[in-house]
Amino acid sequence: MVKSIKQVREEFFSSGTSIAEWARINNFSPDLVYRILKNNQIPQRGKSHEIAVKLGIKEQKIMN
Repeated sequence: MVKSIKQVREEFFSSGTSIAEWARINNFSPDLVYRILKNNQIPQRGKSHEIAVKLGIKEQKIMN
């Protein structure tokens, strides 16, 4: 199930995990994760896409 950016932010708040901590644990730039969560557009490619999939705001599609 794909989550909204708002849902992801709420999950961070309720879990007590900081966005920066989550980014470091998952080997992402905290700055890039913050930018994705501030922007209301879902990333299309690159690291931003990987972060969106990991956060659950975008489904992973496998191309044949």
